[in-house]
This record gives sequence, structure tokens and C-alpha cells, in this order.
Amino acid sequence: MNHLFSQLPTTIFDVMSVLARDLGATNLGQGFPDDPGPLDVRQVAADEVLNGWNQYPPMMGLPVLRKAIAEHYKRFQGLDLDPDSEVMVTSGATEALADAMLAVIEPGDEVVLFQPMYDAYLPLVQRAGGVPKFVTLQPPHWHFSREDLEAVFSPKTKAVVFNNPHNPCGVVYPQEQLELLAEFCCAYDAIAICDEVWEHLTFNNLRHTSLIALPGMRERTIKISSAGKIFSLTGWKVGLVIAAPGIMRVLAKAHQFTTFTTAPNLQSAVAFGLGKNASYFDDMRANYARSRDRLCDGMTKLGFSVIPSQGTYFVTVDIAPLGESDDQEFCQRLVREHGVAAIPVSAFYAENHVRNIVRFCFAKKDETLDTALEKLAAVFK
Repeated sequence: MNHLFSQLPTTIFDVMSVLARDLGATNLGQGFPDDPGPLDVRQVAADEVLNGWNQYPPMMGLPVLRKAIAEHYKRFQGLDLDPDSEVMVTSGATEALADAMLAVIEPGDEVVLFQPMYDAYLPLVQRAGGVPKFVTLQPPHWHFSREDLEAVFSPKTKAVVFNNPHNPCGVVYPQEQLELLAEFCCAYDAIAICDEVWEHLTFNNLRHTSLIALPGMRERTIKISSAGKIFSLTGWKVGLVIAAPGIMRVLAKAHQFTTFTTAPNLQSAVAFGLGKNASYFDDMRANYARSRDRLCDGMTKLGFSVIPSQGTYFVTVDIAPLGESDDQEFCQRLVREHGVAAIPVSAFYAENHVRNIVRFCFAKKDETLDTALEKLAAVFK
């Protein structure tokens, strides 16, 4: 069997979700919302199954969706995109990441990764033959410095994988951080693979800026997003990919021989959803911000050291003030003894693990969050 995949352990998400189910715990671990998602978008998907086209759609995506993607990013991020040559639809953002890495990386190429990181990044880079170079982000701000980038960029650097807003840290990176990274990408002729699936889930009046919009980055950025995250429909797996025509031609080949295409009814529904009024996206952000505040305020009152979350479904907690130094052990005790599942952030590191941070998902109903808080109170007893 392939040595890379055969040696990968069971993911922490599977471990904690199974424990939560078996123990009847409140699951604030895996990042999925309780809400079923917007009814009108789901109704379009259902109607298209019954009355629409259910055979192979175009490999690059339905024209109506590619046009909707271009119009959506023009409206919300000021990007001028050609839907015919710069837009592609994939079966989820993770497939898009795999396509990007297979298209860009050749054996021996160095790839800059910021850890903590989504657990798919490293095995995908390694499977493509890339050599990972890690920037280790530190709480509570999770920012990187010029010195951090100088330590990992080199003439061998082919690509950088950048997640913004950041999971698990909940950071929305400011303009100066984006400009610093863009400077290094341009200086070293590196391609930026930008995981922006949380782009609509920003709080505190913060707005997402894509790296592709910065000077010098249009021709060297692959922008990836997810309809599953935009519409709280995580099982749909519809990825939205933006890149310059020269990059997109190769990306499309990788996509063609990975999944080839994506369910047409879901594509039609996503096209409808992307055209929704701006108030939908404002209300969605406000609702998630309210849930964030409900959980964070409750945990702070209990005595947890909560690190502010600027975006995503997640908030992190520093357990060092509790006298804890091992997030894995803490999360095991939390689910087994107190009935709440969370994720140890050390699982998002490949090396130099930070071991005092735990991630909680707040994309839950009020009663779920309140139940979790009642159980968490026992930690201090």
C-alpha cells in the first residue's frame, strides 16, 4: 500500500466525533452547524433533481454557476473575473486543494505551510512530492513576521498554502500581513494556494480581502472557496476555484482526472444562492457572531481563558491558566468526564506543537451551547 496514506493515523475529528456519539456527549468538536441551511437554496437543489439535468455537467462547471461565481466576487470583493477562463467548480474545497497541489508541485519543490493547519494540507503536499517548510504561528494573535518568512522562503520555494480566515485560530489576517506575504510570493516567484472557505464568516465588522486582489498576485494566486461553508451546507461539497487562465488550464487537467465534475443539481442551487441579497450574508454573519458571543461569554464567566475569534465557526481556549499542559489529555477528559467534545489544536501541527490550546465550535443552536456550558461548569468543580 502507499506508504504515505497507509501510515496516516485516524484523524482527531473522527476520534472525537466517535467518542461524542458513543458517550452521548455534546459535540463542539467537528465543524458543522446544527442549522439545516437556507430553505430556498435547498429547494432549488431538490427541484433540479426532479426536473433538471442529472447527467454529466460540463467538466469546468455549469455555465450558470461559473457566471454566478464571477458576479458574486465582483459584488463582494471587487474582482473582475472571466467566468470562461478563470473560474472552475470542484467537488468541494479539499478536492480543489488537491488539484492545485498536483497541478503546481513537482517532486523536490518546497511548499510553505502555516501551522496550525487544516489536516489535508501536509499529506497532499507530500503526495505531490513537495517538501514542506513550516511557519509556526503562536497564540494569541497567530500572526507571522518578516523573520518567519525569511526562514522558510528560498529559491526552491514553489508555492505557499495560506488559509484566511484561519481555522483553527479564528483569525482574519489584516492588510499588512497580506502585503508581507504577497511581497515574498512575488520576490520568490511562488504561487499562493489560498484556502478562503471562511471568507463570508468574518465578525467585528471585519471584511475578507483575498490575496489575489493585491498587486502582483493576480497571475500567481489560486483562490479556493466552498459553497458548503458559505451556505452552512457542509455535506454538499461544491468548491469554487479562481485562477488566471495560464494556471487554470493545468488546474482543470488535475480536476478532470480527479472527480471530473460535480452534481448538477447542487451547482444550480449554489448559483441561485450566490445571487442572494447582501442582507442574507449580513444576517448569517450576525447570527454566527451571536452564537460565538453566547459561547465565549459563557466560557469566560466560568473561568476559561478565551482567545477572541474574528471569523470561522471556531473559538480557541488557552488551558495553561487551568494548570493544563497537554491539550490531547485535556480533551479526552473533557469528553469522558464532562460530556463535551472539543479538538486539541496540537493535532493541527506537524512539528513544534503548541499543546495548550483547545478549539470549540460555536455553530450550534442556543440549547446545544447552553447544555455545553452547563457541563463545562463542572471543570471548575
